[in-house]
Amino acid sequence: MHTKIGLFGGTFDPPHNAHLMIAQEALTVLQLDEVWFIPVYSPPHKTREHMATPAERLEMTEKAIEGNNQFQVSTIELERKGPSYTLETVEALKTAHPETSFYFIIGGDMAEQLHSWKDIEKLKNLVTFAVIDRPGYSIQPIDLKEMKYIKMPQVDISSTVVRERHQLGKNIRYYIPDSVWEFIKEKNIYG
Repeated sequence: MHTKIGLFGGTFDPPHNAHLMIAQEALTVLQLDEVWFIPVYSPPHKTREHMATPAERLEMTEKAIEGNNQFQVSTIELERKGPSYTLETVEALKTAHPETSFYFIIGGDMAEQLHSWKDIEKLKNLVTFAVIDRPGYSIQPIDLKEMKYIKMPQVDISSTVVRERHQLGKNIRYYIPDSVWEFIKEKNIYG
Protein backbone atom coordinates (compact mmCIF):
# COMPACT_ATOMS: atom_id res chain seq x y z
CA MET A 1 0.00 0.00 0.00
CA HIS A 2 1.34 3.45 -0.94
CA THR A 3 1.49 5.77 2.03
CA LYS A 4 2.12 9.49 2.43
CA ILE A 5 4.14 10.42 5.48
CA GLY A 6 5.00 13.89 6.74
CA LEU A 7 8.44 14.21 8.32
CA PHE A 8 8.70 16.91 10.97
CA GLY A 9 12.22 17.33 12.30
CA GLY A 10 13.25 19.65 15.07
CA THR A 11 14.95 20.09 18.39
CA PHE A 12 11.56 20.02 20.16
CA ASP A 13 13.16 21.74 23.15
CA PRO A 14 10.35 21.74 24.24
CA PRO A 15 7.64 20.67 21.79
CA HIS A 16 4.81 23.21 21.90
CA ASN A 17 1.25 23.59 20.70
CA ALA A 18 2.26 25.35 17.46
CA HIS A 19 4.27 22.21 16.54
CA LEU A 20 1.12 20.15 17.00
CA MET A 21 -0.99 22.61 15.00
CA ILE A 22 1.56 22.58 12.15
CA ALA A 23 1.62 18.78 12.07
CA GLN A 24 -2.18 18.56 12.10
CA GLU A 25 -2.52 21.17 9.35
CA ALA A 26 0.02 19.33 7.16
CA LEU A 27 -1.78 16.04 7.82
CA THR A 28 -5.11 17.56 6.76
CA VAL A 29 -4.04 19.74 3.82
CA LEU A 30 -1.68 17.19 2.24
CA GLN A 31 -3.95 14.24 3.09
CA LEU A 32 -1.10 12.41 4.80
CA ASP A 33 -1.47 9.05 6.50
CA GLU A 34 0.81 10.05 9.38
CA VAL A 35 3.25 12.68 10.58
CA TRP A 36 6.51 11.46 12.08
CA PHE A 37 8.15 13.81 14.58
CA ILE A 38 11.94 13.42 14.38
CA PRO A 39 13.83 14.92 17.32
CA VAL A 40 17.39 15.70 16.25
CA TYR A 41 20.32 14.44 18.28
CA SER A 42 22.54 17.43 17.63
CA PRO A 43 21.09 20.13 15.39
CA PRO A 44 23.62 21.43 12.82
CA HIS A 45 22.02 24.91 12.79
CA LYS A 46 21.37 25.42 16.53
CA THR A 47 23.62 24.98 19.53
CA ARG A 48 23.21 26.55 22.92
CA GLU A 49 23.83 25.92 26.57
CA HIS A 50 21.16 24.34 28.75
CA MET A 51 19.53 22.27 26.04
CA ALA A 52 17.37 19.43 27.30
CA THR A 53 19.09 16.09 26.75
CA PRO A 54 18.16 14.01 23.70
CA ALA A 55 16.35 11.55 26.01
CA GLU A 56 14.36 14.38 27.65
CA ARG A 57 13.43 15.88 24.27
CA LEU A 58 12.33 12.45 23.04
CA GLU A 59 10.14 11.91 26.11
CA MET A 60 8.62 15.40 25.85
CA THR A 61 7.83 14.79 22.16
CA GLU A 62 6.21 11.43 22.95
CA LYS A 63 4.11 13.09 25.64
CA ALA A 64 3.13 15.94 23.29
CA ILE A 65 1.65 13.61 20.65
CA GLU A 66 -0.21 11.28 23.03
CA GLY A 67 -3.77 10.75 21.91
CA ASN A 68 -3.24 11.29 18.18
CA ASN A 69 -2.75 7.94 16.45
CA GLN A 70 -1.66 9.67 13.23
CA PHE A 71 1.35 11.22 14.99
CA GLN A 72 4.42 9.06 15.61
CA VAL A 73 7.92 9.74 16.93
CA SER A 74 10.90 8.44 14.96
CA THR A 75 14.15 7.98 16.87
CA ILE A 76 16.24 7.59 13.71
CA GLU A 77 18.38 10.68 14.35
CA LEU A 78 18.70 10.02 18.09
CA GLU A 79 19.96 6.50 17.35
CA ARG A 80 22.49 7.74 14.78
CA LYS A 81 23.86 10.39 17.18
CA GLY A 82 26.12 13.21 16.03
CA PRO A 83 24.97 16.12 13.87
CA SER A 84 21.61 15.51 12.20
CA TYR A 85 21.63 15.99 8.44
CA THR A 86 18.25 15.69 6.77
CA LEU A 87 19.65 13.97 3.67
CA GLU A 88 21.06 11.05 5.70
CA THR A 89 17.78 10.65 7.55
CA VAL A 90 15.66 10.75 4.41
CA GLU A 91 17.92 8.31 2.55
CA ALA A 92 17.64 5.83 5.43
CA LEU A 93 13.85 6.24 5.57
CA LYS A 94 13.52 5.82 1.77
CA THR A 95 15.58 2.62 1.96
CA ALA A 96 13.40 1.27 4.78
CA HIS A 97 10.11 2.42 3.15
CA PRO A 98 10.66 2.49 -0.64
CA GLU A 99 6.93 2.73 -1.50
CA THR A 100 6.30 5.73 0.77
CA SER A 101 6.04 9.33 -0.40
CA PHE A 102 7.69 11.61 2.12
CA TYR A 103 6.79 15.25 2.70
CA PHE A 104 9.33 17.23 4.71
CA ILE A 105 7.54 19.83 6.83
CA ILE A 106 9.42 23.09 7.40
CA GLY A 107 8.54 26.58 8.54
CA GLY A 108 8.98 29.62 6.33
CA ASP A 109 12.03 30.49 8.45
CA MET A 110 13.77 27.24 7.43
CA ALA A 111 12.61 27.54 3.81
CA GLU A 112 14.63 30.75 3.51
CA GLN A 113 17.75 28.77 4.54
CA LEU A 114 17.25 25.71 2.31
CA HIS A 115 20.01 26.76 -0.06
CA SER A 116 22.50 26.22 2.79
CA TRP A 117 21.38 22.65 3.54
CA LYS A 118 23.77 19.80 2.80
CA ASP A 119 23.09 18.32 -0.69
CA ILE A 120 19.79 20.19 -1.04
CA GLU A 121 19.31 19.28 -4.73
CA LYS A 122 19.64 15.58 -3.93
CA LEU A 123 17.22 16.00 -1.03
CA LYS A 124 14.64 17.72 -3.26
CA ASN A 125 14.56 14.54 -5.38
CA LEU A 126 13.70 12.39 -2.35
CA VAL A 127 11.02 14.47 -0.61
CA THR A 128 8.43 17.10 -1.31
CA PHE A 129 8.96 20.11 0.94
CA ALA A 130 5.84 21.34 2.70
CA VAL A 131 6.36 24.96 3.74
CA ILE A 132 4.28 26.26 6.62
CA ASP A 133 3.47 29.92 7.01
CA ARG A 134 5.38 31.44 9.94
CA PRO A 135 5.10 34.92 11.40
CA GLY A 136 7.74 37.30 10.08
CA TYR A 137 8.96 35.19 7.17
CA SER A 138 8.22 35.69 3.51
CA ILE A 139 8.26 32.72 1.20
CA GLN A 140 8.36 34.82 -1.97
CA PRO A 141 11.95 33.99 -3.02
CA ILE A 142 11.32 30.27 -2.80
CA ASP A 143 10.55 28.20 -5.86
CA LEU A 144 7.06 27.00 -4.96
CA LYS A 145 6.81 24.79 -8.04
CA GLU A 146 8.70 22.10 -6.17
CA MET A 147 7.07 22.72 -2.81
CA LYS A 148 3.68 22.55 -1.19
CA TYR A 149 2.65 25.69 0.62
CA ILE A 150 0.42 25.38 3.69
CA LYS A 151 -1.33 28.49 4.90
CA MET A 152 -2.41 28.33 8.51
CA PRO A 153 -3.43 30.64 11.33
CA GLN A 154 -0.43 32.52 12.66
CA VAL A 155 0.59 31.37 16.13
CA ASP A 156 3.82 33.00 17.19
CA ILE A 157 5.01 30.39 19.68
CA SER A 158 8.56 29.06 19.59
CA SER A 159 10.52 26.79 21.89
CA THR A 160 12.77 29.78 22.63
CA VAL A 161 9.78 31.85 23.81
CA VAL A 162 8.55 28.95 25.96
CA ARG A 163 11.97 28.49 27.61
CA GLU A 164 12.43 32.25 28.17
CA ARG A 165 8.95 32.65 29.69
CA HIS A 166 9.57 29.65 31.96
CA GLN A 167 12.94 30.98 33.12
CA LEU A 168 11.34 34.35 33.93
CA GLY A 169 8.63 32.62 35.97
CA LYS A 170 5.90 33.54 33.48
CA ASN A 171 2.96 31.32 32.60
CA ILE A 172 3.50 28.79 29.79
CA ARG A 173 0.19 27.00 30.17
CA TYR A 174 -1.53 26.60 26.79
CA TYR A 175 1.83 27.19 25.07
CA ILE A 176 2.72 23.51 25.57
CA PRO A 177 0.64 20.40 26.22
CA ASP A 178 -0.11 19.82 29.92
CA SER A 179 1.77 16.48 29.83
CA VAL A 180 4.93 18.28 28.63
CA TRP A 181 4.52 20.97 31.30
CA GLU A 182 4.20 18.31 34.02
CA PHE A 183 7.34 16.57 32.73
CA ILE A 184 9.33 19.85 32.68
CA LYS A 185 8.31 20.59 36.28
CA GLU A 186 8.98 17.03 37.46
CA LYS A 187 12.48 16.90 35.91
CA ASN A 188 13.25 20.61 36.45
CA ILE A 189 14.49 20.70 32.86
CA TYR A 190 14.90 24.41 32.27
CA GLY A 191 15.82 25.40 35.83
